[in-house]
Amino acid sequence: LKKAYELSVLCDAEVALIVFSSRGRLYEYANNSVKSTIDRYKKASADSSNSGSVSEANAQFYQQEAAKLRVQIGNLQNSNRHMLGESLDALSIKELKSLEIRLEKGISRIRSKKNELLFAEIEYMQRREIDLHNNNQLLRAKIAENERKHQNMNLMPGEGNYEIMQSQPFDSRNYFQVNALQPINHYHHPDQMSLQLV
Repeated sequence: LKKAYELSVLCDAEVALIVFSSRGRLYEYANNSVKSTIDRYKKASADSSNSGSVSEANAQFYQQEAAKLRVQIGNLQNSNRHMLGESLDALSIKELKSLEIRLEKGISRIRSKKNELLFAEIEYMQRREIDLHNNNQLLRAKIAENERKHQNMNLMPGEGNYEIMQSQPFDSRNYFQVNALQPINHYHHPDQMSLQLV
């Protein structure tokens, strides 16, 4: 009893001790209450037992689910091989017919999606072609307008005189020659008298 007391004090634990002597005499010690300590022990033992049973049930459930998943994975792998035309020896005529129907439906959906994408691409290219044509026409109109403006500038008055001046001869000092600036008389007057030295 002394050791039980020391243990309860040193470890700050709830201790209950029951001792029967050889003559059948009962000795007990508890720092709280023997009955409450025993009840607490029974409750803890029951909870531990229930926890163990729950864990066992969970483990069994997960094992069953894992087995189901393995079966499903195997079926999917076999189905994929059948879709690729592999491992067909074990299939019956009915299974082969079902596989053929599924493949035809899949091919039909694939072709439908492919045609949808092709039509969308063609429509986009047609719109792009129209845009390029319009841009080309706009550029042609701008080029034609610039050419008309250039022609009108060449036909402006004063251009001919400028060209004539540019064509006049220059002497070595870059001056106009005198005779080039003198008026040219193309008419002959009969009454004009020539001067003679006597």
